[in-house]
Amino acid sequence: MIRFEHVSKQYENVTPHKDINGEIHKGDVVTIIGPSGTGKSTLLRMINGLEKPTSGKIYFDNQDITTENYNYPKLRRRVGMIFQSFNLFNNLTVLDNLVVPQMDILHTDKNSARKNAMDILTKMGLNQHYNSMPEQLSGGQKQRVAIARALVMNPEVLLFDEPTSALDPSMVSEVENTIKWLAENHTTMVIVTHDMKFAKEVSTRIFYLDEGEIFEEGTPEEIFEHPKRSRTKAFIENERILEISIENNNYDYNQIKNTIKEYTDSQRLPDYITFSIQSVFEELIIQTILKHNPQESVYFSVFEDNLTMDYKIRYTGKEFDPEHDQSLSMQILRNEITDYSYQYHPNSKKPNSIKFRSK
Repeated sequence: MIRFEHVSKQYENVTPHKDINGEIHKGDVVTIIGPSGTGKSTLLRMINGLEKPTSGKIYFDNQDITTENYNYPKLRRRVGMIFQSFNLFNNLTVLDNLVVPQMDILHTDKNSARKNAMDILTKMGLNQHYNSMPEQLSGGQKQRVAIARALVMNPEVLLFDEPTSALDPSMVSEVENTIKWLAENHTTMVIVTHDMKFAKEVSTRIFYLDEGEIFEEGTPEEIFEHPKRSRTKAFIENERILEISIENNNYDYNQIKNTIKEYTDSQRLPDYITFSIQSVFEELIIQTILKHNPQESVYFSVFEDNLTMDYKIRYTGKEFDPEHDQSLSMQILRNEITDYSYQYHPNSKKPNSIKFRSK
């Protein structure tokens, strides 16, 4: 359905794509992942003709869409795009946001356009908002209206550019559930996302972009559980790590708590995991290590693996193993952890280090 042949994209100071090759078939749900700056959104925009490759060819239904004078308005009737910023018409009601594009682009009569719009809004549970203005909607509702607006055009492919990145965490699930519903109905979709768990759940195939190419592709299980290339594995694992560094007692604990909450939200971990990480940080780092060495630096990291949390802590200063501390904080913590290990390197510049797992 969509095919990339040796596609490159160059800007003045950066070349995100050097040699993109790959295919997207009818009924696929392809998720594009990769580090920042690898041109994930650019690749999506080239499918829709919003960007043109510097070289190479992109085919849609065996037609080269990179040729001079290609009919991009016709392409965009067949390929719908949903942006992270919604792009709704703020001066129109929800219903008119769906009606006007049908009339202007498809030349559908008003009554048919309204019926089609209401059918789509009803299927998506938005019909009670048909007369609302966009400013009256939550972020999640706005994004669902944007999806509905794309659907009324009866596209063959839907492109999603970070569809949940602008949303409050509490609103993410309603948009993700809508995309899952589309996938269950065999809608062909290409999705750029930073949410690895969502990518794993919704995709039939994953494209991992790096070094200017589709560095590795495969099923969600192949990419997330058995990646063939070390760079892919490093990216997947790094996405599941929380890292916090503080230099001394001058830190903002509320900001740290928010960082932990943002991490657990991004990984869609339950609230008890959030509380557990925050408790470990408070009892071990604040109440124990920094009280013993208040002017030293501390590095704190957590890796999540099937709701088991692996902790690593490094801290400077003289030898100090918190496990032997008799404070109430450590008595509480000892009941929550397992596989505890401590290392101190007296004849080198390496810091103290602790590793353990949550029970």
